[in-house]
Amino acid sequence: MDKQTTTAPTSTLSLLAHLLPFFEGLKGRYALGALLLLATNAAALLVPWLLKRAVEQLSHPVAAAPSANRYALLIALLAGAYCLVRIFSRTVILHGARLIEFRVREALFARLLELDQTFFFRERTGDLLSRFSNDLTNVRMLTGFGIMSLMNTVILYGSAVWLMVRINPLLTLAALAPLPLMVLTVQAVSGRIFTLSRETQEELARVSNHAEEAFSAALLIKSYCRETRFGEQFRVAANRCLERNLSLARLRGFIIPVIALATGAGILAVLYLGGHLVIRQAMTLGDFVAFSGYLALLVWPTMVLGWILTLFQRGGASMARINELLAARSAVREHAAAQRISSIKEEVAFRNLCFAYGERPVLRDISFTVAAGERIGITGTVGSGKSTLLQLIPRLLPASDGMIFLDGTDINQLHLGDLRSLIGYLPQEATLFSRTIAENIAYGGDGDCPKAAELAGLSSDLQGFTQGLDTLVGERGVTLSGGQRQRVALARALMRNPSLLLLDDPLAAVDAGHEDEILTALSAAWGGKTVLMVSHRLSAFRDCHRVLVLDDGRIVEQGTPAELLQLGGRYTELAKRQGTGGGSAGAEKR
Repeated sequence: MDKQTTTAPTSTLSLLAHLLPFFEGLKGRYALGALLLLATNAAALLVPWLLKRAVEQLSHPVAAAPSANRYALLIALLAGAYCLVRIFSRTVILHGARLIEFRVREALFARLLELDQTFFFRERTGDLLSRFSNDLTNVRMLTGFGIMSLMNTVILYGSAVWLMVRINPLLTLAALAPLPLMVLTVQAVSGRIFTLSRETQEELARVSNHAEEAFSAALLIKSYCRETRFGEQFRVAANRCLERNLSLARLRGFIIPVIALATGAGILAVLYLGGHLVIRQAMTLGDFVAFSGYLALLVWPTMVLGWILTLFQRGGASMARINELLAARSAVREHAAAQRISSIKEEVAFRNLCFAYGERPVLRDISFTVAAGERIGITGTVGSGKSTLLQLIPRLLPASDGMIFLDGTDINQLHLGDLRSLIGYLPQEATLFSRTIAENIAYGGDGDCPKAAELAGLSSDLQGFTQGLDTLVGERGVTLSGGQRQRVALARALMRNPSLLLLDDPLAAVDAGHEDEILTALSAAWGGKTVLMVSHRLSAFRDCHRVLVLDDGRIVEQGTPAELLQLGGRYTELAKRQGTGGGSAGAEKR
């Protein structure tokens, strides 16, 4: 507890320092807000002085009535001015907070788009979404209400205390004497508030993650009658979040009475000592009224100190979570002297390629060469590294230097945008956006959308859709079958007419009838494209020049389908299980 108390405030300030770049161009807005707050408090501070003059006029009965009316009118005008200026001060500052929230959200989104798959493998979607919503809300509250309340408190305290000292220094000391108790209490619990705020946000992120998983797997949950189990898991996560929030509320609830006690003690001291001073005529009644008015103005800023502290600690905790994303760096980075490339003229070469997820090796000593225009099939056991091999080529995963070469140049030294623009990539799991079929296909680049759909074997499916290519696919393509989603994704890969085509199990969700249709259409689209196709169906390799067989991250066999069948090894075993010729018929036709 002591360690947190001494380190948390400094830690919070250092975390909030990361917000400074987002204030660029908004410092003038906040300065204007401060000036408006100064004007607002000036109007409020004039009221006790006018009350003082009004009370002093009561000692002159003849002039009291006209003076009272005049002072009442002035107080009413000041109240109107106070309200008007206060509206503008709040608007200026809170609008600035919205702009900062907008900038941080843009920076977060841009950072997430830069990060590679290794980052998303270890992060939860619900947690990321929580940082975009809950944590950003805390930052907005801090940069809006938090800064506004802090500035207002500083201005009001500085002005009111100075005016109180001018009236009676001793009475001012008595009024402020209980404040050290409040300061010590706040300092003692500030570290705990930061810790609880961080834990609360993390528990809320877990709740969001549970909800996101449940929504995504709603059909699976229902099909296995696991509604009760998921509901119980959500209840446990929600209870943990509730416990953290209640702990934070109790801590804040402890601070507020302490602040109220300090404020009340100061008011009692003023009433007692001030009353005696007025009775002894050591202080005029008007001064006492003015002093009491200034002290009353300090009651709300003092009470709101606990809220300000909570805003700053919660904002600091949220900024710590946001900073983790902003500070994240992709393992795949642009080379400082990246070389431009516009086509594949010679070959794609793999030289002793190794790759591991953490400490788990996936690919080991992979070496082979793919000539420009050559079509290579890749098969093997589940988990042998086939999909990983494809993802390394467009640098979706980080490959070490000196392992993958394009026309003799290490891909890590090529311009990343140029490299990926040459590649059409079909992932194993087809991802579609909640838009039309045409928009999903056009995402692959500029090209002939109907032609790409035809090559992917979508023609017969489109005839069954009333709106054809303009059919909305729903969230993640929910209105399409698995095979239709796969073919839309394939059309997207073909859309840009790539030089290098990477197909990761393109026939996985396709029935036998569409398989032959797609392969026939693709054979007409190969042209001079270099192709690497991963598939568990050996029939997919009928147009491939060579096939690689992977096992435990190594190439255990390679050759034409006919050659591999003659070896009687792994490829032959797979062919027997599938009851196919292993693509040999297609190879013989060539």
